[in-house]
Amino acid sequence: MWVRLLALFAILFLFVVALELMGDGIKALGQGTFDLEGFLARATHSPLLALITGILVTSLVQSSSTTTSLVVTLVATGSLPLANAVPVIMGANIGTTVTNTIVSMGHVTRPDEFRRAMAGATVHDFFNWLSVLVLLPLEVFFGVISRPATVLAEAIPGVDSGDLGDTPFEIVSGLIASLLGEIPWLMAIVGLILLFIALRYLVVVLKGFVLGRMEGVLDKYVFGNPLKAMAFGLVLTFLVQSSSVSTSIVVPLIGAGILTVPRVFPYMLGANVGTTATAMLAALVAVTSGEPAAVAGLTVAFCHFLFNVFGIVLIYPLKVVRNIPIRMAEWVGELAFKNRLYAVAYIVGLFYLLPLALEFLI
Repeated sequence: MWVRLLALFAILFLFVVALELMGDGIKALGQGTFDLEGFLARATHSPLLALITGILVTSLVQSSSTTTSLVVTLVATGSLPLANAVPVIMGANIGTTVTNTIVSMGHVTRPDEFRRAMAGATVHDFFNWLSVLVLLPLEVFFGVISRPATVLAEAIPGVDSGDLGDTPFEIVSGLIASLLGEIPWLMAIVGLILLFIALRYLVVVLKGFVLGRMEGVLDKYVFGNPLKAMAFGLVLTFLVQSSSVSTSIVVPLIGAGILTVPRVFPYMLGANVGTTATAMLAALVAVTSGEPAAVAGLTVAFCHFLFNVFGIVLIYPLKVVRNIPIRMAEWVGELAFKNRLYAVAYIVGLFYLLPLALEFLI
């Protein structure tokens, strides 16, 4: 039993390190190919275009934190109005979910697992899309996010905080990157290979446990109660400082049949809120140090936070609304089960081809 537990933790560690390495490699490739800051400044002159730009940039760099940081800089320097910055933040929330959808591809050779994993990965996508459909028009016409965010930011005179520093996963992925010569494409490929290796053995180890006992533990301590699951997602995401990592971790559990999409859904929502904590801490540090961009940075951080909180408040309480992203995700899972090319088309089309096409058309 203890050997299996140690193996599970070791594989989970490798899994997260692989995600970090792959993300860092793709991020470096994106930054080397595009002037992201200049692109964000140019391609945000309308709310819809700003939303699409946020999706595309974040999908390319696989980091909503990178997009948010650039938005803070642009708002602080006056290059990007706050009204246009909010749709970019919404788009970043959608774009960052591409990672867990890619993770679900690790189950592609096992149809039943792939169906469940694809559904579990895409429920996050559909929740964010539904939040955008509701909140973007309200923000454009009434400023429901930017106005309270501005009030909150201006009401804080200064708060002491600190940087969480690098996680162990980031340290190990950094060492591997150094061994690879910091070559972006090599980092991305090695990260992807390690990710698929970790996924393969993660499912094997999980199935080696007595599922009934594991399900009982998860029910009791994590996923049995929606509020517990939401709180766990928030705290874990805060600790690892990445919603891509925390949401991707549960995809293999769904694929293995240990968890279901409805039970994991509130955990995903908690992760959405937890990922705003890093930017919030950084912004609070800036406020304390008296940096010129402090208020702008804190305002953008509050916008990100309020968007996720308002999305939960509007969508989760009503069962009929809550079931929309769950049913859509399960439908995508069924499509992927029938033909794996649908999954590839979903990832490439939704996160890359469609945003690129709209960038040229709008």
